[in-house]
Amino acid sequence: MAEKIALAPCNGMSPNGLVSRVACGDCKKEDVNVISICMGSTSADIEGKNDEMLKKYPIIAVNGCDGGCVNKILENRGINVAKTVAVGEILKDFDVSNNDSFRLDDDAEQCVKIIKEELNKNIREMR
Repeated sequence: MAEKIALAPCNGMSPNGLVSRVACGDCKKEDVNVISICMGSTSADIEGKNDEMLKKYPIIAVNGCDGGCVNKILENRGINVAKTVAVGEILKDFDVSNNDSFRLDDDAEQCVKIIKEELNKNIREMR
């Protein structure tokens, strides 16, 4: 059983990147055993100062678009990803989408709810 689970949300500027960040933030806020990783800091850490911390807890990568940048950034640093959530793949099965990279409307809030449910399911499986 994992003591804590780390969520690594997309930091991209796509509408689903925003959904990724909000869903991860909500999960972190609602569960004291969930932490989040700043992908900007991870990308910029060329000295590898954060690598030990990144290897401490299992990570769920939450990619906003098909590029899979979260996984690529972590894998390029030699950090293992325990699970991957592809926001676009999950949302394609629902009749909602987010169309704004900066604001959440009612549909986007539904997207966040769907992704939060998926994240919580993954967190439960990892515990």
